Amino acid sequence: QVRLVESGGGLVQAGGSRKLSCVASGSIFSIFTMGWYRQAPGKQRELVGTITSGGRTNYADSMEGRFTISRDNAKNTVYLQMNRLKPEDTAVYYCTQRDGFDTYWGQGTQVTVSS
Repeated sequence: QVRLVESGGGLVQAGGSRKLSCVASGSIFSIFTMGWYRQAPGKQRELVGTITSGGRTNYADSMEGRFTISRDNAKNTVYLQMNRLKPEDTAVYYCTQRDGFDTYWGQGTQVTVSS
C-alpha cells in the first residue's frame, strides 16, 4: 500500500521560508507524478503544483511563483520550498501520488504563517 508522510510544517513569520518534505513508501516512487495541495480554513482544497518522474514541474498561478517543488528519487522524497510566505498561505499541506487512475494522499502537515 502506498504511504505518504509529510513533515516540516509549523509556525513561520510572514515573509519567511519553510521547506516541506513528503516521504513515500509502498511504490516504485521514481515513476510517478507527485503533487502538493493545500486547504486553508473555510476554503476549498487547491493545487499547489506537480512534479513528474522526470522532474518537470507545473504550478498553480495562485502560488504567485513563490513555491518550488523538487524531488529526490533516491530518497523517495518530494519537497515543497515555500518562500515569502504570507498569512494567506496558512493551510494544511498535502502531498499526493498519481498512478493514472488513483490518487494517494498523505495525512497533511499544518503550516501557519503569523503576522
